[in-house]
Amino acid sequence: MGESSGFHSGYKEYVAGMLAGVSMVIVGHPFDTVKVKLQKHNTEANGIKYKNGLHCTKRILKTEGVKGLYRGATSSFVGVAFESSLAFGIYSQTKQWLQGGIQNGKPQPLAIVPSAAFAGGVISFVLCPSELVKCRMQVQGTDSFLQSPSRYSGPIDCALKTVKSEGLTGMFRGGGATFLRESIANAVFFSTYEYVRYYMHKPLGDASSDLANVIDVGVGIVSGGFGGIAVSFIYLHLSKDD
Repeated sequence: MGESSGFHSGYKEYVAGMLAGVSMVIVGHPFDTVKVKLQKHNTEANGIKYKNGLHCTKRILKTEGVKGLYRGATSSFVGVAFESSLAFGIYSQTKQWLQGGIQNGKPQPLAIVPSAAFAGGVISFVLCPSELVKCRMQVQGTDSFLQSPSRYSGPIDCALKTVKSEGLTGMFRGGGATFLRESIANAVFFSTYEYVRYYMHKPLGDASSDLANVIDVGVGIVSGGFGGIAVSFIYLHLSKDD
């Protein structure tokens, strides 16, 4: 009975992580596209210089339309959905194992940090190839400094050309930095998430059962938001040189 309960709990974590990953791409990919273009175009010769994020967004919408903001999103949907599913599932199950299956409510950093870092290390091997393809697709476009022969018709074409010209290891370019970034970022994210969630729930412990689910969703969103803000600083600094 205990094994069945553990299985279903783990299953829910993987599914929840996958849905979170898909939502994250839908909402966040346009912002990521602008960030990548600002970082790449403003440091490379022969490409248009963007004044700021708003100028970059206007240029993309004017020259490529809304689809320009989602350039490279296909690989992100696959990569981030799978990565997020693994991250939440591995983290949850590893944490339960380190805690000996005991849930006393209060966050335990000795279980949270290593579990999150381990999950981050594992998902880096999935994220690195998909992120490389995503970034190479994103820097294309009307304003791109890339010559026509160097452009890709789609994510699969990008992956095939990368493997052909650089070998399989080319798909894992920047893998060391990605491994380090994801390990640290996941530790920061889940630590922030667990503590914010815990302290937000404390004064709401006596809420009626009718509102319990609504409150739990709201607390989860706010906790995840704080975790995302905390981890964004790591992504911003460590992704520049990936």
